Amino acid sequence: MSFLELNNITKRFGATLALDGVSLAVEKGEVHALVGENGSGKSTLMKILAGAQPQDSGNMVLDGKPFNPRNPLDARQQGIAMIYQELALCPDLNVAENILLGLEDAKNGIVDRKESERRAREALATLGYPEVDVTTPVRNLPIAVRQVVEIARAVALGSKVVILDEPTSSLTQADVEKLFKVIESLRTAGHAVVYISHFLEEIKRICDRLTVLRDGVYIGSANVAEVTADDIVSMMVGRDIAELYPHSTRQPGEVVLELANLETIKGRSTLQLRRGEVVGVAGLNGSGRSELLRSIFGLDPVKSGEIKVGIVEGYRPPAKRWEEGIGMLSEDRKLEGLALGMPIADNILLTKLPRIISTPKHLAEGEIWIEKMRVKCQGPQQPVGELSGGNQQKVAIGRLLHHGVDVLLLDEPTRGIDVGSKQQIYQLIDQLAMEGKAILMVSSYLPELQGMCDRIAVMHKGDLGEARRTKEITAEDIMREAAGI
Repeated sequence: MSFLELNNITKRFGATLALDGVSLAVEKGEVHALVGENGSGKSTLMKILAGAQPQDSGNMVLDGKPFNPRNPLDARQQGIAMIYQELALCPDLNVAENILLGLEDAKNGIVDRKESERRAREALATLGYPEVDVTTPVRNLPIAVRQVVEIARAVALGSKVVILDEPTSSLTQADVEKLFKVIESLRTAGHAVVYISHFLEEIKRICDRLTVLRDGVYIGSANVAEVTADDIVSMMVGRDIAELYPHSTRQPGEVVLELANLETIKGRSTLQLRRGEVVGVAGLNGSGRSELLRSIFGLDPVKSGEIKVGIVEGYRPPAKRWEEGIGMLSEDRKLEGLALGMPIADNILLTKLPRIISTPKHLAEGEIWIEKMRVKCQGPQQPVGELSGGNQQKVAIGRLLHHGVDVLLLDEPTRGIDVGSKQQIYQLIDQLAMEGKAILMVSSYLPELQGMCDRIAVMHKGDLGEARRTKEITAEDIMREAAGI
């Protein structure tokens, strides 16, 4: 019997069968990857394990005993720690207060702060972070250290199982390396770790075993060392993906966007973008890549320099940029990119609505774009917030195409979405370039930039380097330039 077992778990939401007899087994001292496309059932299965939702049928066993948590607190007290992608911390409390929240040392209602701080330091030291000041408010910490604080909370609680949901999605490569050391310490200490990620190279590096779900069904488990990335992808999507990064033979045309010594709030950039090409912008988090796109689109200020779109020169607000044929995809689709409470059709057609809206025509046009973008949904009136991340991203890109833009500014276009959806977006980008669209793409994922882009420019501390042909620049070159070495 395994240390943690989920056996034949079934869960329905109305007529939708979210999980159909899914099983999972994890050992002590093992890092076990749970993989699958968005909508495959991973989140539902982990919510059941964490006590947030009850299963309809099936059973769970933890450390040889039946496990059936009544709620998240019950699951936590029995040794299950769920570290969500959106961290659940209290930003105005300090590190020690967050780590020991609900576990405080108190006598006669008075918290023993010295003892609490000692325990917090002990938990952090276990994870290799003894230098963190436990009296610092969490809001003052970088995102990577906040994540460690939440994991330290699981250690202080004495958790037996730690679930990490997309833990590297907002981290720099340097912080990813530190996180892997934390995970190694959890493995060494005998914790069972469930690792959810769309980054297959991370799974190959840090995980011992994996389990694949597809459409709510258990597909299989394997030793990570015995399968290739292509094997994993095939299990996830149910088909072979011969080429993840399609790159047709492109013929760049006229210059449609030109930056001349453009100074943003971060630094300076000079660049030409032509029709029919994809230019990537690499760099570390915080280097100013997003600020560059936002300044071009009119969301952030420009201090000096020139922006030229076709024959039009000068800074313009977003409404004018739309008119000039420029569209932007924000890296934060939930806060900026989409109106989550509005229907899919409204989100796609939002920037080009007629003065008088005919509801049947409006919905019919939305349906056309849903079909074009291959959005999995119930229909054009479904709120976009109910869709998976990959389908939300297709809606956001569909808005740019419906508007008919010639220049697409794409900021992290595949962040937080599954491999199958990524491939669809890659195919779309390649197709758009072949149709003569010009694409400027920011990404923190180097294989994506190297696979999709004709040229890559690297940003360091706000300053954009020369855009070089992708064949002439290696991943090592990019990292050195990004780090200023």
